[in-house]
Amino acid sequence: MRQLSEEEKSKIKILTEKSVEICLIEPTSTGLEKSIMDATGSVRSYLKDKNIHDFVLQSQGQESKIQVASFFIHDNSLVNSIASLYRPNTKKGDPRIWFKGLTSYASPNDILGILAFDSVLYVINITKLDLHALIQNDDANPLKEIVNTIYNNSNEVSLELLGLLNKVAARGPVPAMLQADTAVGRTLETLLGININSSRNPDYKGIELKSFRTRRGNRKNLFAQVPDWSKSKFKSSEEILKEFGYQRGDDFKLYCTVSTTVRNSQGLILKVDGLVRQLIENSNKPNINDFAVWSLDFLHKRLLEKHNETFWIAADSIVMDGKEYFQYKKVEHTKKPIVSQFDLLLEQGIITLDHLIKRTPSGGAKEKGPIFKIKPEAVGLLFPPSRVYSLVV
Repeated sequence: MRQLSEEEKSKIKILTEKSVEICLIEPTSTGLEKSIMDATGSVRSYLKDKNIHDFVLQSQGQESKIQVASFFIHDNSLVNSIASLYRPNTKKGDPRIWFKGLTSYASPNDILGILAFDSVLYVINITKLDLHALIQNDDANPLKEIVNTIYNNSNEVSLELLGLLNKVAARGPVPAMLQADTAVGRTLETLLGININSSRNPDYKGIELKSFRTRRGNRKNLFAQVPDWSKSKFKSSEEILKEFGYQRGDDFKLYCTVSTTVRNSQGLILKVDGLVRQLIENSNKPNINDFAVWSLDFLHKRLLEKHNETFWIAADSIVMDGKEYFQYKKVEHTKKPIVSQFDLLLEQGIITLDHLIKRTPSGGAKEKGPIFKIKPEAVGLLFPPSRVYSLVV
């Protein structure tokens, strides 16, 4: 897929802000002429995740083709279409997708968003439609209606929890139920009727509660994940350090950023293989080539584990007559990322990987990463933005 323009990124961001998950596809002039498009890895993953279609289970040939009800979204109307999902007998049965009437809706190299909602596919011309005007306009239109429905459905539980927190805050300062750093969270969970246990499950109907005293800050990032050594040429961080490390003062280390768009000074680059659903790290040394592999699906899982849905609840700590009280004041609500965007942002060089490997005194290697990072100005392309609520006091 070509590089997205800044305007296209801005349009995708407004969908992300509304918790609308899409996948992207780019029709070529040849594809439009022959009525055929490759179902890329991100498209296949999205359709599977949305329970629309799993190409892995599909046989080759026209007789195994399936069709899904679809619509093209225009400014003020929906136009009927049909999505054809199939694997031809030729070219190893590479998955294909086509929307009836697409040649009248899109031009070559337009960026199209595919949105699955209520078992129907909607096609959004990201390049041509003014998404900001359509979604923010006071007038009703099909896109705004779909987006608002998705947003409201995704926030039902959080609005319920916010109401309960407002009731707690309205009580004023409440006495801490124990003397400990964890008192601020324990006290709140008790007031909400949540059992205190060691379960790793979210605290309230899928939402994790993280309470803190206002004098303490939080830091949010993506995640660290070593390669799948069983599928990699190198079997440890120590081997990577030995091959690509360098001396800096007293340390022998490999501290570097790796992206999909340019080789770094160590000759390293990332490659996204959508066909086999892998992220691959490659060296320009001919005797090395590909040496580390991550499963894209596993990286999606790690991203969701790290950044699911959380209420970060700030409380003022007040000491009266030698006893601590909490006044719960503010909530920052973060939600899980749009995982279908993860692969695209890797391909665009917006998500990168940092190696942080250093040789230990014993001759081994200590690895603080690899850490997957996102450019700060692009966070809104992956995460719906956090919402901050002041609690009723």
